[in-house]
Amino acid sequence: MASSAQSGGSSGGPAVPTVQRGIVKMVLSGCAIIVRGQPRGGPPPERQINLSNIRAGNLARRAAATQPDAKDTPDEPWAFPAREFLRKKLIGKEVCFTIENKTPQGREYGMIYLGKDTSGENIAESLVAEGLATRREGMRANNPEQNRLSEYEEQAKTAKKGMWSEGNGAHTIRDLKYTIENPRHFVDSHHQKPVNAIIEHVRDGSVVRALLLPDYYLVTVMLSGIKCPTFRREADGSETPEPFAAEAKFFTESRLLQRDVQIILESCHNQNILGTILHPNGNITELLLKEGFARCVDWSIAVYTRGAEKLRAAERFAKERRLRIWRDYVAPTANLDQKDKQFVAKVMQVLNADAIVVKLNSGDYKTIHLSSIRPPRLEGENTQDKNKKLRPLYDIPYMFEAREFLRKKLIGKKVNVTVDYIRPASPATETVPAFSERTCATVTIGGINIAEALVSKGLATVIRYRQDDDQRSSHYDELLAAEARAIKNGKGLHSKKEVPIHRVADISGDTQKAKQFLPFLQRAGRSEAVVEYVFSGSRLKLYLPKETCLITFLLAGIECPRGARNLPGLVQEGEPFSEEATLFTKELVLQREVEVEVESMDKAGNFIGWLHMDGANLSVLLVEQALSKVHFTAERSAYYKSLLSAEEAAKQKKEKVWAHYEEQPVEEVMPVLEEKERSASYKPVFVTEITDDLHFYVQDVETGTQLEKLMENMRNDISSHPPVEGSYAPRRGEFCIAKFVDGEWYRARVEKVESPAKVHVFYIDYGNREILPSSRLGTLPPAFSTRVLPAQATEYAFAFIQVPQDEDARTDAVDSVVRDIQNTQCLLNVEHLSASCPHVTLQFADSKGDVGLGLVKEGLVMVEVRKEKQFQKVITEYLNAQESAKSARLNLWRYGDFRADDADEFGYSR
Repeated sequence: MASSAQSGGSSGGPAVPTVQRGIVKMVLSGCAIIVRGQPRGGPPPERQINLSNIRAGNLARRAAATQPDAKDTPDEPWAFPAREFLRKKLIGKEVCFTIENKTPQGREYGMIYLGKDTSGENIAESLVAEGLATRREGMRANNPEQNRLSEYEEQAKTAKKGMWSEGNGAHTIRDLKYTIENPRHFVDSHHQKPVNAIIEHVRDGSVVRALLLPDYYLVTVMLSGIKCPTFRREADGSETPEPFAAEAKFFTESRLLQRDVQIILESCHNQNILGTILHPNGNITELLLKEGFARCVDWSIAVYTRGAEKLRAAERFAKERRLRIWRDYVAPTANLDQKDKQFVAKVMQVLNADAIVVKLNSGDYKTIHLSSIRPPRLEGENTQDKNKKLRPLYDIPYMFEAREFLRKKLIGKKVNVTVDYIRPASPATETVPAFSERTCATVTIGGINIAEALVSKGLATVIRYRQDDDQRSSHYDELLAAEARAIKNGKGLHSKKEVPIHRVADISGDTQKAKQFLPFLQRAGRSEAVVEYVFSGSRLKLYLPKETCLITFLLAGIECPRGARNLPGLVQEGEPFSEEATLFTKELVLQREVEVEVESMDKAGNFIGWLHMDGANLSVLLVEQALSKVHFTAERSAYYKSLLSAEEAAKQKKEKVWAHYEEQPVEEVMPVLEEKERSASYKPVFVTEITDDLHFYVQDVETGTQLEKLMENMRNDISSHPPVEGSYAPRRGEFCIAKFVDGEWYRARVEKVESPAKVHVFYIDYGNREILPSSRLGTLPPAFSTRVLPAQATEYAFAFIQVPQDEDARTDAVDSVVRDIQNTQCLLNVEHLSASCPHVTLQFADSKGDVGLGLVKEGLVMVEVRKEKQFQKVITEYLNAQESAKSARLNLWRYGDFRADDADEFGYSR
């Protein structure tokens, strides 16, 4: 603390008090002030100065907790106005003072002047002049200073100022409230609106005692979202500061102590309030972080109303510059190059609910774990049958939903990866298995944080860390907020509903089950599937969602190089290009949605057939890439010509499996197909049913009278010999009779039996489907079987158009077709065949207008461009109609041509 040189005087004369200077830290009362010096390498020294010759009222004092019989002492009249007068005048200001007397107990009395020398305002005189203090009793005015005090006091009395005004001063006594009965209600009642307050005490850098105005609540306020180093209380009652605790306390004191502030009350913790203190010069919470005096804390950062990201950014600023508490800080990714910290990669596989495999631009594969989240897991020890092998994907609640969410969102897409930390490898213990090194990152796609989306749907939880553990997501606060929303809304893992159960039958290698299942898959035509695993280029494991089963699937028509195999006692090496074929298939179809056509099965219970993805046949693609050869069994398939053509092109390139191919000097035996003319032979049909995927069923008009006669005879027969209710036990694939909603009996086929109350049937003469109880079914009399009259409903699909995969767009198209042609007579021409059903053009019977062309003109569907020459004329007409719809912005085209960037999203390919 600075002091001036003593004034010189004659020897033997009275000593002139030394003038000293300082900055007012705190006003204890109307006659006691704490003055501090300038900080030099740490908190500065300070001393208490009591004003000489005057007395101001005592402020309220709370009873000591150690004295249960003691009572709180209230303010004396005019004590608080005197304190406030000095606080507003002096806090943070430079003053000079002289010490006139020092008691044996060390208590110092003196005079304080505002400014750098004694010519400034005399604080004691100002207090007396305002009627906020009195001269000490029994003091005689025997010097100029005391004479002035006496004059000021008389003037204040005459002017009836302060304590000399009328009344007893009861209105100046505060009704102090030291506790709050219901802190939560108190905080909520303020609705996060700023409350005026005075900071009365600073316990440490992030905890203060505040007087809330105007109701005089004295509360402890902890700064939301941060924690400063504290003072540890030892057994002997002394306090030991943590590193930088004293500096952090002084930082807050010098800016806030006894300042007028506003506080946003954000939450409560026991009797303590969590809040943000606002001062005209800034936000102390963010300043403490930025200067390296505090760290963010997870348990309270969520209630910080000004955005947790601001606090994290301020903390990051201090970390990067290694300020104060971060002087030894090393970033989790400090050893990584920038290109390894942030990169774009393509997602190839979802391993489980918190890990993915990505392909880097270099072609390398890398496993990425989503930072700071934990996938669903089994709770408790007895939840799993010990005799049953655990299948995590299906047996752990919500694991399948989490995996599916990631698979549908990410597979085959490019994502942005920001590495947050590298978790080192850990050895196995008695309770925890060993873990290899893990790269943990934040993964985003289209600006969406995948981990946050997963947590918000209740499909993962957020990992809790020790406060000093910096290995966490760079968006940790958003994850915590997402989890809080999921818990509040009862999403996924936090739902109180019954957990979803996935009863998935694994019939891989089970010959008996496969034999039973084969006819169903053969009749189903193309079935939807998800590729769960790729064993080799042509051997895959598929999940069939409709049938909820797993099968092993072998690609038909090709001979793929065999991979390496582990046999008892030896390792059989793989054939050349087997690994390349496996990798090609993996990159193309692993965890993608595909369509499969099952043709047969082998002795081991593996199904054999064709796999299609986005309209491409995987067998043909492998042959095109010279990674497979055509097998002779393909000769009887519809894809034989495509396979031969692809193989011939691959042979000419002499790559991979054809690297040593020598062309035989014989004439080619490839059949030369003569170009066909488009056949336009329209026949009259009656449209009976339109399906949700825009297929339709028709009856041949020529055989219509036969069907009517058969139905009439069958109903007469049934009325004469009605079936006994409950006597018929339906079996899948059987023909039967079914009572429709109109009360009449029709021929039908059983497609699925869920229970006696739920039997799925297909009306074979009309094409519609229904779920009925078995009581409304009966045995089909032999006289009316399909041998007497074949099923009259034939399935067709529109040629030259693409059916929208987007549900709303598809519904619009189906509704239009239902309005136009259902239950009407039309003209039908078969254009080309496919694996599922023939593709046709359909004309209105009266106007001869093309129904499919009409859908294109209305912008309800897009054109499927085919390359056959015989179709070019009609394709051109369809394309011209499409351009007209596009120009008019009709339906699909209302937002313009979306195909360039979003074709996959809308379910179209260009």
